[in-house]
Amino acid sequence: MRERGVWVALAATLTIGGLLVYADGGALFGQSSTVSMLQRAAGLGIVAIGQTFAILAGSLDLSVGFVISLTSLIAAETMAGSNGMVAPAILAVLAVSAGIGLVNGLLITKLRINAFIATLGVGLVIKGYLEHGYAGPAGSVPASFQRLGYDRIGPIPMSFLLMVAVAVVSWVVLKRTRFGHHVLAVGGDVDVARLSGVRTDRVLIRTHVICSLCAGIAGLYLASRLGAGAPRVGAEGGYDLESIAAVVLGGTVLAGGRGGVAGTVGGVALLAAIDSVFNQLAIDPFFKQVVRGTVIIAAVAVYALRLRRKEALA
Repeated sequence: MRERGVWVALAATLTIGGLLVYADGGALFGQSSTVSMLQRAAGLGIVAIGQTFAILAGSLDLSVGFVISLTSLIAAETMAGSNGMVAPAILAVLAVSAGIGLVNGLLITKLRINAFIATLGVGLVIKGYLEHGYAGPAGSVPASFQRLGYDRIGPIPMSFLLMVAVAVVSWVVLKRTRFGHHVLAVGGDVDVARLSGVRTDRVLIRTHVICSLCAGIAGLYLASRLGAGAPRVGAEGGYDLESIAAVVLGGTVLAGGRGGVAGTVGGVALLAAIDSVFNQLAIDPFFKQVVRGTVIIAAVAVYALRLRRKEALA
């Protein structure tokens, strides 16, 4: 029911927004605006899907924005404009991002550092490295790899299809595998999960590795869009907090244990739709942030009220 709610909100936003844009003389569902909306959803969606794993396990990851920036640079500098270096660059990005996720997971599970502090600290370490080593964009992405960021099938960008593929695989993992059930168990009650024989530390570490891997994939996508690596593309894009917002909008409980990928995709689509409507209407960016914040607060409030009513009836 929580996941259905965000899709209902998305349909209402697109309907009302489409009418407002049409009345203003624009077209919300024109090809250019649709492509732009889906491309925005693709980058955020990939990160948010990874964030879903961490939050479902009762954790979160604030380092994803800096991981995106770092991996975009690793990709662009490794490729250096050469088609032959695309595969090594992708492998390097996946290895580095998985390593960062492993560090996050170990800090949380072995040193018992709060996830907020651990991932923020790792993110600040990466930020320091980026600010010391880079004054601006670096590296070069070959034209063949830029097709990921610009090619499309009709109005559907290839990057959006990549996000859909990541979402489908993640949905299968969470709904049809033992690991997915263990993630929900750990997020629901870590002590009960441990007493039931679940290796809770291992599950939590794996969710952070998955989260960082998704951030690395988003870094590859943004490198293909920019044609180079950018040391501030992840942080300035707000992918850390926006990915968490999309997960919460999609109905996943921030404390963990309940939610899923389908709702997260709906949350991402809702944020992208709001952005598209406001951009079409040329409304002040400050007011756009006010509306986005209000929508998030309202959604969480509705979910909380429903939960209280359900508990009262029980």
